Amino acid sequence: MTKAMLGVIGGSGVYDLPGIEDVREEAVASPWGETSDKIRIGRIAGRDVAFLPRHGSGHRLSPSGINYRANIDAMKRLGVTDLVSLSAVGSYKQELAPGLFVLVDQYVDRTFGRESSFFGNGCVAHVSMAHPVGPRLVERLAAAATEEKIEFVKGGALVVMEGPQFSTQAESLAYKAQGFSLIGMTAMPEAKLAREAEITYATVAMVTDFDCWHPDHDAVDVKSVIEVMHHNSEKARRLVANLARNFPHEREECPVGSHRALDYAIITAPAARDPALMKKLDAVAGRVLSA
Repeated sequence: MTKAMLGVIGGSGVYDLPGIEDVREEAVASPWGETSDKIRIGRIAGRDVAFLPRHGSGHRLSPSGINYRANIDAMKRLGVTDLVSLSAVGSYKQELAPGLFVLVDQYVDRTFGRESSFFGNGCVAHVSMAHPVGPRLVERLAAAATEEKIEFVKGGALVVMEGPQFSTQAESLAYKAQGFSLIGMTAMPEAKLAREAEITYATVAMVTDFDCWHPDHDAVDVKSVIEVMHHNSEKARRLVANLARNFPHEREECPVGSHRALDYAIITAPAARDPALMKKLDAVAGRVLSA
């Protein structure tokens, strides 16, 4: 059995994770470039935890300027098996009000300026994204939220836009009409890269606003978003601490196959593979490339 290790990527408003003991900060070297920041590695209730602020210290990185590949590769190198993404989002549904947490189960990728795969020319791979979220990880998050009395909803589709601007009203109304639940700027390509790295992934979407479709909230501004983020961040820390305390010591098999996503994904013949790319894939795809 593989040892389980929990990783957490903190989004807007979540730049630290109090409660971690025996903490060390590590600048994990990645062939994909620099991570958003040093990774804080420690233990909660005897469980190993790795924490990375997605936007870096002081929120210096734009959603489009984050090196998602380096972040996921570094988590993989540290031994992370399960990754929780904390993300501030806007809501398309009246019942998903600011302050609520949503454990999403689907994504709609509307980003266009980001590197979205570890693979490419020289080693082509196609992983399944039909079910992008780990169901058992979501169940553990739901149990933690229940114990901490944090209001949450399970399920919903999260649209991921390029940003950094907020939506136009026409875009907001269009996404709402299609039945999507939420909109954010950072879950993609993060979720795709986690799947390629065979890391089980889940998003805790923390609602901060109603986007601009709502007749009583027809504009989104940073000031109002930050106010809600401060309340959400405290709940997020309690949620993660509870999750870590009850996390298994050994990795659980993922019902949707995230732990073995590369089993049949690589299509390039061994003789045709690019050695330089193979070297960069040592952590992400080492399990299958060394077989």
